[in-house]
Amino acid sequence: MNNKISYLLNTVRCVHRYSSVLTHKSSATTRKHILWIGRYRDPLGNVNFRKLLLSILPSLRGSSLRFVSQKADVYSTGAEALVSEKASQSSLEVGKLDDSGSLKAKADHSDPFFTSLRKCSCPCDALDLAAEAAVSIKHYTNSLTMAWRLFKNLSEEQQRYEKQLIFEHPAFVKLCQQLLRDARRMMRRDLVFSLHALVSLGVPQNTLLVQTLVRVCQEKLNQLDNRCISVLATTLAGMDKDKNVGALQAGLQLLVEQRISSIRDIFILQNLMKCLGKDAPVFLKKKLEMAVVREIDGLTFLNALRMFLVLAAMNYCSLPILNPCSKKIQENVHDVPFRQLILILEACHTLQYRNVKLFSALADYVNSTAYLWDKRQIMLFLSACETLGFQPTELLDIFAEKVTEDPDFLNLKNLLIVLRVYSRLNHVPRVQKHLFFETLHSCLNKCLPQISNTELLKAVYSFSILGYLPHRALDELLQKDSKDELIQPDDLKEQNTVMLRCVKTCMELDSPCFTKPAFVLTENLSSLVSLNLRKAQEALIELLGDENMFRQNVRLPYNYHIDFEIRMDSDRKKVLPIVATDDHPDSRVQRLAFLFAPVSAFCLGTTHPQGRLATKKRHLKKLGYHVILIQNKKFQEMKNEDAIEFLKRKIYSEDTFSFPEATVQDNN
Repeated sequence: MNNKISYLLNTVRCVHRYSSVLTHKSSATTRKHILWIGRYRDPLGNVNFRKLLLSILPSLRGSSLRFVSQKADVYSTGAEALVSEKASQSSLEVGKLDDSGSLKAKADHSDPFFTSLRKCSCPCDALDLAAEAAVSIKHYTNSLTMAWRLFKNLSEEQQRYEKQLIFEHPAFVKLCQQLLRDARRMMRRDLVFSLHALVSLGVPQNTLLVQTLVRVCQEKLNQLDNRCISVLATTLAGMDKDKNVGALQAGLQLLVEQRISSIRDIFILQNLMKCLGKDAPVFLKKKLEMAVVREIDGLTFLNALRMFLVLAAMNYCSLPILNPCSKKIQENVHDVPFRQLILILEACHTLQYRNVKLFSALADYVNSTAYLWDKRQIMLFLSACETLGFQPTELLDIFAEKVTEDPDFLNLKNLLIVLRVYSRLNHVPRVQKHLFFETLHSCLNKCLPQISNTELLKAVYSFSILGYLPHRALDELLQKDSKDELIQPDDLKEQNTVMLRCVKTCMELDSPCFTKPAFVLTENLSSLVSLNLRKAQEALIELLGDENMFRQNVRLPYNYHIDFEIRMDSDRKKVLPIVATDDHPDSRVQRLAFLFAPVSAFCLGTTHPQGRLATKKRHLKKLGYHVILIQNKKFQEMKNEDAIEFLKRKIYSEDTFSFPEATVQDNN
């Protein structure tokens, strides 16, 4: 073994030879300078070093040693990163997790070792200190914990180089040997903290050291306090499933179920919720939910931010938790980092949580501080809103102005995102709308040489939804269609077919030369209506007195259909029988088309139709119909007499016959 250690020391000397003044107490500045000399070399990729590590940390019999980094720091981004930034860098306390999920070691003010440990500025400083002054397992575990804390605060590129020094440091090998010998004699907190730090630093999971610590955790599981359970849950969440890890996770889940009533710390509850994840049984999720609700009065702003990610990781939408969290965030919206805004919206999408007040508060904040953000940041925020079906009108207008003023950032990827956002949300800027779409059109033309078939179809489709026809791109699209290059691959065949059909319809109906036909050929699909339209059918019969006064399930040209059709005289005072107007067509007859659409077809919290529904409405008007859009869910919630009165107002109101269009017509 001594020969092997000597070999490792020789390996380390290759780093030390760059400076004769580099000692165990070398400064972080000197070490960081050395880190950038030469090409990076992964220590786990070195054959000789692998053999040495393998002999010091032998793998389990029958399992291969995998030299891969196990990313156990499951709270390295988002709200957790925000909390980590605000955590005290000098305060260490055993048994506590900082809000990034990493460990804090207990400071013994009577021991100069811990005073020196707090002054360390990089991971190898902590290992140097361990090599010089460590006299007990607690010294070793605190050094390891400090090394991990300092390591996680480095940039990704710095981490790669620092990991090389950590794994080649003689104190690290000695520390691993000490942990292996003393595993069963370690204090419970030293045990779980050491396991967390080793796994997070990338020590292979199948080494004897890691597996031994996992098995000892199994043996001492019932002795762990709530904080240790939280640490252990974090660690296991970053490990691959094997027999030992699976057994420990199962035991941990049972222990959490027993301990929930005694846990009062919201952070620990959040940590357990996130680590148990979506695979936790529903009854356990409900117990964790109730435990958080009991402590909801103590909810902090940072707790509220983190809760969205926690519930998303558990895939559990809890209104009793999310509503107070939303209120807390609205009250402190100006303290939310931009990246966190995106994470909140993404979590809401995952949870299918629709809180218009929360989304409006976030959008108003971004709108009021738009001058601070890069256009790409605002674009990402708008994309997250689009996924939720939420339309931040003012921000969309501001962003359109920014794009018009400086379109250089619009590469193909960004262009497709912008087109998707504006087309789905059916938003046309109030100012310089033609200039905005001409700018996007120009950017698309520049991208045509390298655009794929699917991307071309998506871009033209988005333009078409908004009523704008990009001629050059359309010509190329039709050429590809004639060669059957668009309807592939198979997994996108149906989606591409629908988009292509819509594009062709828009080409004809939105063309400036298209004129309203004097007569539109219609066809009844069926005399029966679906169950969700039965209430509307009965209300119309009650209101108009006869089924002959309206038609239902009407098929129109261009693959369109409407739920109900009513015909009125030119003065809009009287409803006419359907048969009479069929026998004697009259261009002065007013045609009403009722569309009962799901809530998802409208922008969140409004009656503003999204792209597909808005396009259908626009095209029906081209065919001579006055379109009445109704949110079917709200209609179904009405009492019968209210539903009848509602339809009466829609039919006889003059407002029914004037709809401002939020579209751009191609006037070129």
